[in-house]
Amino acid sequence: MPTPNPEALAFLLSRRSRPAKTLAMPVPDQAMVETLLTAAARTPDHGKLEPWRFVVLTKPALTRLAALVPARGAALGIAPDRIAKAQDQYAMADLAVAVVSSPKASDKIPPVEQVYSAGAVCLALVNAALAAGWGANWLSGWPSHDRDFIRDGLGLSDHESIAGLIHIGTETSAPPDRPRPDLAAITTWMTA
Repeated sequence: MPTPNPEALAFLLSRRSRPAKTLAMPVPDQAMVETLLTAAARTPDHGKLEPWRFVVLTKPALTRLAALVPARGAALGIAPDRIAKAQDQYAMADLAVAVVSSPKASDKIPPVEQVYSAGAVCLALVNAALAAGWGANWLSGWPSHDRDFIRDGLGLSDHESIAGLIHIGTETSAPPDRPRPDLAAITTWMTA
């Protein structure tokens, strides 16, 4: 019989991301961020390839990235309201971690499984931050998918992409829970 961990299960059954716009100072210090990254790095990783890496974005880096958004948005023909929203995501943040999907050459592990692992790192980082008492949210947005922005702003290589931007800070207001999926509608039991 397995040994249950009721506290961990209760946390997972009630976890709720916090909207990034409701996160404020203080943010975790470097030691805490390293603890959260250590927890996230325990994500399943077929072949032990570590097909992801972290870029910790402090306030000065986020301010610099916010300043890059308008020119990239204009070059791409993005609507002004979407440019402003994307710029605010960086300008209003105090700390974020870019989880970089960085697939490795492998005869055994297909690239898609490596990308899935990077996505799992994003969720693990959000959950680690929440479990440690911080507010956290996983975002992306059009700049994180723009090759020029991620190359020039974050120094990513051509084979890399952003799996997610994990915003972490102090929760200023608890969001209401949102409707959850109807488990019966999304579950199939195969018994034979």
